[in-house]
Amino acid sequence: MSPRPKKIRNCQGKFCGKAFKPTGVPITEIQQVELYRDELEALRLCDGEGMTQEEAGQSMGVSRGTIQRIITVARKKTSRALTDGHAIIFVDEENE
Repeated sequence: MSPRPKKIRNCQGKFCGKAFKPTGVPITEIQQVELYRDELEALRLCDGEGMTQEEAGQSMGVSRGTIQRIITVARKKTSRALTDGHAIIFVDEENE
């Protein structure tokens, strides 16, 4: 039995480049953390725009529970990258 297909997520935000990394260190020499478009969008809406998870879910076309799961993963990845000096690589799932 295969899992149900992933629901399309409406993402309005744009990536600012392909990566965010500590200065002075070549990207090939540091660990990389992948941040997917829906994770960045959830961060932008909830943390940047101050939307509730319910509002962010409506904007992205998913449930509040889905936003909660996405934002939890996104915050953990971002926190780890910033505190441990890893690069954040922006991944557009549609283009994989």
